[in-house]
Amino acid sequence: MTDVSQTKLALVTGASRGLGFAMAAALAEKGWHVLATARTVGGLEELDDRIQAAGGSATLAPMDITDDKAMAHLAGSIAERWGRLDLWVHAAIHAAPLSPAGHLDPKDFDKSVACNLRATASLIPMLEPLLRATQGTALFLDDPRGGEKFFASYGATKAAQIALARSWQAECEKIGPRILIETPRAMATATRARFYPGEDRTVLADIHDEATRLLACL
Repeated sequence: MTDVSQTKLALVTGASRGLGFAMAAALAEKGWHVLATARTVGGLEELDDRIQAAGGSATLAPMDITDDKAMAHLAGSIAERWGRLDLWVHAAIHAAPLSPAGHLDPKDFDKSVACNLRATASLIPMLEPLLRATQGTALFLDDPRGGEKFFASYGATKAAQIALARSWQAECEKIGPRILIETPRAMATATRARFYPGEDRTVLADIHDEATRLLACL
């Protein structure tokens, strides 16, 4: 791993595509060392190529955030190597196909719960000590579509994730770490294309522009 003892350290979960990819690339461009986590190895390699070409540095961690043992190993490795974490950007998401609530696919719903809620609940206690060591920041990305028609799996589990983050935010207000919850603008991502096929994508925000805007909130 790169020696980043004097460099800010960011963990981006869900870094292989979409806004997570853009956030990781933008952080590296600003001089952060990025720990990039995702299941898609090809996407992580593409990210690393982009970061290296821009003169940045990254450590790739191809793993599934729903695998508690793998994520605990990652957290332990960060603690052993650096003893801290300055930023956690939680961009990993399972976007189940849209479906009426009366026709939910149990497998898709279980995947949504596992990724969007259960993994978040596991990661918070793993990463809190590392973030608190440097009074770091955790950034959650809200998508307030809970309760909209056909968004039962995605909307309900994403809303539950943010409710969990808000509880953590309230608990840490005086003692840290800092918990930020921001709502990205509608972006031209593959996930949105699945939700809204045929939509005019020219009016949507670019993921890299949105990453820059959100990082200004840090």
